[in-house]
Amino acid sequence: MLTNHAKLMEFFSAANQVAGRKKMQKMIYILQKCELPFEEKYEFHFYGPYSEELTLRVEELCNLGFLEEMKEERSNYFQYHYSMTADGEAFLQQFASHLPGLEEKVKLLNQQSSRFLELAATMMYFDALPKPEVTEKIRKVKSKQNYSAEEIDRAWMFIQRLTGNTPH
Repeated sequence: MLTNHAKLMEFFSAANQVAGRKKMQKMIYILQKCELPFEEKYEFHFYGPYSEELTLRVEELCNLGFLEEMKEERSNYFQYHYSMTADGEAFLQQFASHLPGLEEKVKLLNQQSSRFLELAATMMYFDALPKPEVTEKIRKVKSKQNYSAEEIDRAWMFIQRLTGNTPH
């Protein structure tokens, strides 16, 4: 149990702060797809891959006082910001597992918008399909997002940069 919590704390330590629940969900999913050992189970949801397990673990970390969740009111919604507390730092020092390559990938992911990460994560979710079928699937399941061909191409390049794999 604590191993998975420690991995998440290592993620939050590398990120410094994550703005948004959706962004956090997509970042962890993408890191999983990059073969980092995050074990949360994901299913396809409204905004792409989603993990109820991750939501519960983050809630537990907040309840333990290891993570701070700040609620920011936006024009028509709330955005949540997550950052580690001093107690979280102390916990991490006791249980750190050191995930190689995590920090570099987290920084790269955290620079992206949640919209872009939603696209990339959704593309990675359908990675068993050939590249043209993934693009077709994106146009179907993400039609409301209206992703442009340029955004999709940029996401393919981003995925390749993160994973080192060329889509088939």
